[in-house]
Amino acid sequence: MKHEVIIAGFGGQGVMLMGQLLAYSSMLEDKNVSWLPSYGPEMRGGTANCMVIVSDRQVASPLITAPSALVAMNLPSLTKFADSVKDGGVVLYNSSLIDEEYQRDGITSIGLPFNDLAVELGNARVANIVALGSLLSATDICDKDSVIDSIKSVLPERHHHLLPLNEKALEKGLSLVN
Repeated sequence: MKHEVIIAGFGGQGVMLMGQLLAYSSMLEDKNVSWLPSYGPEMRGGTANCMVIVSDRQVASPLITAPSALVAMNLPSLTKFADSVKDGGVVLYNSSLIDEEYQRDGITSIGLPFNDLAVELGNARVANIVALGSLLSATDICDKDSVIDSIKSVLPERHHHLLPLNEKALEKGLSLVN
């Protein structure tokens, strides 16, 4: 089993947190993991992406050229990475910010309104957790309970009042893809 995932968007969309949660959750399940962040020069609003590899074998290199999954939170990220997803892979994209439908033979492409769903849940900042739940549902990378445990560990104690909201967001994302 090997999953190579690129998560991409603008700075401030929680792209790095998604990658960290995916990596940490997979480590809790005793899988081998690599997490490689990449930032644009801007602080917020610039480009941000990370590459996460989860495998039952040692990870030789953190670089991904043909991901098995892509989570694109904005159009520039979809444009940059979607065509590199290997056949049989999955592309999840944020249809709240991406008006264009992306389709390609040989992959599963799903547009989901991550931002709109997060607002419905009461906080636009959990769009990344909705997206992460969708990724878990579309793949078998790791278990939901591992992600919930990871959120508890990664979220600073002063934000633990947001744990129920994050769990709801994860559940919402899980329910979107079958």
